[in-house]
Amino acid sequence: MGRRSRGAEAAIAVLLLTLGTACGSRLPESDFEHRDRGTSAEPSGDRGPIRVGVITSATSPVGGDAFTGPRDGAKAYFDRLNARGGIDGRRVEVRQCDDGGSGVGNNECVHELVDEDEVVALVATTALDYAGAARVARAGVPDIGGQPIGSAYDTWPHLYGIYGSLAPRDGTTGWDGEQYGGTEVYRYFKREHGARTAAVVSYNQPASAAYARLVERGLRAEGYEVVTEQLDFALPNFRAAAADLKEQGADLVFDAIDTHGNARLCAAMDDVGARVTAKVTNVQNWTSTVAEDYKDAPRCRNALWATGSSRNHDDTGQDAVREFRDATKGLETHSQWQLEGWAAAMWFTDAAKSCAGRGVTRACVDDQMNRSQGYTADGLLLPVTFERLAEPPKSRRACLSVARWEDGRGWISQTDMNDTCFEVPQLPYRP
Repeated sequence: MGRRSRGAEAAIAVLLLTLGTACGSRLPESDFEHRDRGTSAEPSGDRGPIRVGVITSATSPVGGDAFTGPRDGAKAYFDRLNARGGIDGRRVEVRQCDDGGSGVGNNECVHELVDEDEVVALVATTALDYAGAARVARAGVPDIGGQPIGSAYDTWPHLYGIYGSLAPRDGTTGWDGEQYGGTEVYRYFKREHGARTAAVVSYNQPASAAYARLVERGLRAEGYEVVTEQLDFALPNFRAAAADLKEQGADLVFDAIDTHGNARLCAAMDDVGARVTAKVTNVQNWTSTVAEDYKDAPRCRNALWATGSSRNHDDTGQDAVREFRDATKGLETHSQWQLEGWAAAMWFTDAAKSCAGRGVTRACVDDQMNRSQGYTADGLLLPVTFERLAEPPKSRRACLSVARWEDGRGWISQTDMNDTCFEVPQLPYRP
């Protein structure tokens, strides 16, 4: 796989444990590279709008606000772009589709946007079950800056996840069905904060337990003593888990549980007096709603840390972040996923601008995406790489963005993400 962050993997686990097995069919396809590239021919001199599609599981079993951040960030970018003249004088027209969080709904959205609306590209896709990914690949439609909630972005050509990919993307997930992730998050806390003991909290539910095992393996690879706490999914005893991790002297707490469960765990930690160096959360929970979500756990709340692969959305000392926040000031909340949706829209725009002289077609935008090695969205992303390695890497240099929550100040960046880098092993797992 590419530089999939531990935050992305954790988000996948939390979503899967909430839903169990998602339904929906996937279309069997092979050798997409030799099929019709779906150029969506553009008449010479066409000055009409450039049409893009945004697929979001806005109404899903996970909850109404779980997936909308990337969509909102992308819309804000395109609104500002259009106010400034669009792309070579052409407005970007955004067509949205809510797939309802189901595979059937996702296939319907793909058909509507790709076949009927003939969008040039998909942008900031955030789908619980990306069942239509094969269809997107077959049509040669570039899907730019999507969130890797499932394995689609490490499986299909023409799909460009927000964190990049090193996998062959030939229709098989990763390498023979296995994906790879690094241990950079664990290395960071060990090196920078002297952490030695880490607790991993999960439910006795398959997806949750599987992700917890991956975290445990990564921690042990970095030399941690690991404390495991498994909660009953139906009747979780958070207080007992909190008391045990206190007794075991955990420096860090990682989890494979949902946001509500995290809030209850934090409250229990406060109740029993469990103090940790960091309660580590993922990019999906890197939001401005922490004070409300963790209102019953002030001590644990101020020990929340988030790690990811994009610049802290609260870091308004950075020009690119300040522009994002200015354009989204009308939103009630802010999140890291909004910023990444904004970056995805910028990525499409930069590719489309390069095509303006020849015609903004699917094929041209896709070609530009294949050339965008090291893309950073004006410094909002760690350099994104797409390669097609025949063999998975045994190790690689991985960087990360780190922030800590502080009441009254929000998320405070702890490091420069471009300098917080480690050479770490790559561990296999099956999604």
